[in-house]
Amino acid sequence: MAEKTFAGKTVEVTAEGYLVNKSDWSKEVAAEMAKEDGIELTDKHYEVLDYLREQEASGASLTIRKVGKSGIVDIKGLYELFPGGPLKLSSKYAGISKPASCV
Repeated sequence: MAEKTFAGKTVEVTAEGYLVNKSDWSKEVAAEMAKEDGIELTDKHYEVLDYLREQEASGASLTIRKVGKSGIVDIKGLYELFPGGPLKLSSKYAGISKPASCV
């Protein structure tokens, strides 16, 4: 495990950049994680992140299709918000574990 500093807070991350401790997550931490990948988070991004955090807390499995049916954003919109790996990136920024469906 590695340590990184986001928003003035030192956090432990996996080799792929996912937070080890979900309690380290904040919107500020998410914003700085996304900036490293060249993404500026908007209100729509945060809606997706909040949805993912809620779903993960309830024990639901996460898929791109499920997010697309959430009513927050369709699948095409999810790819536009998080290019190059929508579920992988959004989960990372949401401070949750990497979904099993992501390679």
